[in-house]
Amino acid sequence: MAEETPLDKFKAALTGASRAISREAEVELAWSADSPSASGKNFRVPLPGRDLPPEQVAEARGFADSFALKLRHHDIDLHSKNAPPEAIARACYDEFERVRYEALGANKFGGIKANLESATEMRVLSDPIARAQTREDVPLQTALGLMLREKLTGEAVPEAAQRGVELVREFIEERVGDNLEDLLGSLDDQEAFQSLSLDMLQQLDLTQPSDSPDEADNDQGDDEEGSEEQQEDDDQDQGEGDAQSSEMAGEMSEGESDGEGDTEMSSESEMQDGEPGEEGDDGMMPVRPNRPQGEIPMDLDYTSYTEAYDEEIPAEELCDAEELDRLRAYLDSQLTGLQGIVTRLANRLQRRLMAQQNRSWDFDQEDGVIDASRLARIVVSPGTSMAYKIEKDVEFKDTIVTLLIDNSGSMRGRPISIAAISADILARTLERSGVKTEILGFTTRAWKGGQSREQWLAEGKPPSPGRLNDLRHIIYKKADEPWRRARRNLGLMMREGLLKENIDGEALMWAHNRLMARREDRRILMVISDGAPVDDSTLSVNSAGYLEAHLRKVIDWIEKVSPVQLVAIGIGHDVTRYYRRAVTIMDVEQLGGTIIEQLAELFEEEKGRR
Repeated sequence: MAEETPLDKFKAALTGASRAISREAEVELAWSADSPSASGKNFRVPLPGRDLPPEQVAEARGFADSFALKLRHHDIDLHSKNAPPEAIARACYDEFERVRYEALGANKFGGIKANLESATEMRVLSDPIARAQTREDVPLQTALGLMLREKLTGEAVPEAAQRGVELVREFIEERVGDNLEDLLGSLDDQEAFQSLSLDMLQQLDLTQPSDSPDEADNDQGDDEEGSEEQQEDDDQDQGEGDAQSSEMAGEMSEGESDGEGDTEMSSESEMQDGEPGEEGDDGMMPVRPNRPQGEIPMDLDYTSYTEAYDEEIPAEELCDAEELDRLRAYLDSQLTGLQGIVTRLANRLQRRLMAQQNRSWDFDQEDGVIDASRLARIVVSPGTSMAYKIEKDVEFKDTIVTLLIDNSGSMRGRPISIAAISADILARTLERSGVKTEILGFTTRAWKGGQSREQWLAEGKPPSPGRLNDLRHIIYKKADEPWRRARRNLGLMMREGLLKENIDGEALMWAHNRLMARREDRRILMVISDGAPVDDSTLSVNSAGYLEAHLRKVIDWIEKVSPVQLVAIGIGHDVTRYYRRAVTIMDVEQLGGTIIEQLAELFEEEKGRR
């Protein structure tokens, strides 16, 4: 048996502490390179470095303590009963509750208080409040939560969020300043705390008086149904990340992650990942970078305000080597048990390709195999020429496959994990089959437009600016690069903060133009995405369907005119409304057969054309 590493020992100690705090002997803990999350009694906390840096250890302890306190002090049914249906009000309501149960631990134990401080600082760094420049940029739920935490525990607002909180502090204190302190007296009573929280939300005009607990009791059926449906909607977005967590740990059933576990995580994951809504958190979707149009026609009624800040960058330049190794290790942990798939897929693909080879013939040849249809002529006139045929090989190896992966915020959690695993398996499989593979990703450099929008504002907001965000195109693996040399880069997709907004049309153009510059006869572009392009900055100053219309035009041109063969794989979302050839998968187990069938059909299509 291998000797325990310091990381193993730390994990065991942290698991024991979580069980003690939560008073649940069945709590299990696993490492995560993605957003920390909890699903029932399964916790996923940030993976520290191998040498256990103190600040990373404190962060892991902080999230573990928070999840344990929630398990001990939080009543899910009570919380759901009177949850307001409005998205922003619900986010604030959930945040108040998180602050409550964390304060119960922080006020009793100094060690827990310090750990939670580290977790809060890490959480704030990935929250839009850290980037807020105006009052409209501040997520109200985050600001309220930090101000309430200040009142209940005496802990100052983290430095990264101080500017954002100050932008809204006066507004909040004018309306609910006294109520924040009143909540301190009901920390131990979740129902009383909940009632005061709902009063605050009414004073902030986030809910209507009819949402109060008393009136909810008078119409309990309707209110409970509404709040439960809202919770299911909220949790569905976050549940993908929870499902990823439970799969890696290998400790939960599918039913658990879809049910109680998702409800458990609603407030925590909404705080970390943001909830699409009025406060600007919906900028948490990835965008695709813009590139030269090449052979794609320019008359697509689409422009970009500026391309000066766009970026095409190798994955290794976005992350230091140590972190890249850590992220790759996390991805490898999810590949456990899938190693045999690569061999089986490669053999299967090779058999499909070989089955199509050597099945076509060149007729009327002067030598070769006798053409049976000319046999009678040869018997009558043995000197007859042009009575032979030659078996013709179809060069399947003269092929390149580009895998274009949506790196948007909507792919966060399980979808991006499946996409990364897909890319890894596909690259290794096709390499064994002699087919070159390129892996690309697309997102934006910043939230809410970045430098492009700043330039537009500085120049007086010219009307109809077109695309208004800084694009980031990521090269994970070049076509001529061996998989072993690029394997580490794929872990970058697991990095917190990478996934932002998405502009799919320009990403397709970029990937298409890279393919057109290749020398291979057959070019295949395989898109892994969840569908619609989303970029708040662009859509706020152009027509509502601006990005989607461009995407449809690009897809239409590639499918009808370009020699590039286009296929899309939707991860948990139907993309057939955009792509003629598209399939949807829900899990990595479906990936192998899906990719093989799609590639084989494309090869057969090409063979038929020839």
